[in-house]
Amino acid sequence: MRVLIQRVRKASVTVDNKVNGAITAGYVIFLGVGEGDTQKDADYLSEKTANLRIFSNTEGKFDHSLLDIKGEALVISQFTLYGNTKKGRRPDFTKAAKPDIADKLYQYFNESLRKKGLTVKTGIFAAEMTVEIINDGPVTIMIDSTEQ
Repeated sequence: MRVLIQRVRKASVTVDNKVNGAITAGYVIFLGVGEGDTQKDADYLSEKTANLRIFSNTEGKFDHSLLDIKGEALVISQFTLYGNTKKGRRPDFTKAAKPDIADKLYQYFNESLRKKGLTVKTGIFAAEMTVEIINDGPVTIMIDSTEQ
């Protein structure tokens, strides 16, 4: 399982010309579920994500987590995080989990963040979405559960 985290000042996701979720200061989290991923992967990433210290203290050092600043999360499912570009010109997505499995782990990850006390907004799984992001920094971090 992979997350691509972007620290944002604000962000929103729109589906069919309707805003589905919007946040102020916090993270946009693009979540990709791979073949063989389990709830253990989601637990690891939700813990890491909620406690990742990439918000600055008064000296400008990364010292505060999303929980510390009481920030919000906008979580977007993104199977393309498993795109393999080693061959040819079209990415191969066969390492991404099947949609039914991916959706269950996406929902589980979101609920895990909520249980930690975070406000979580989402896109719609497998929908065509427009994501608007006002980056802060910019700060972008990739975490892969296979590296735990």
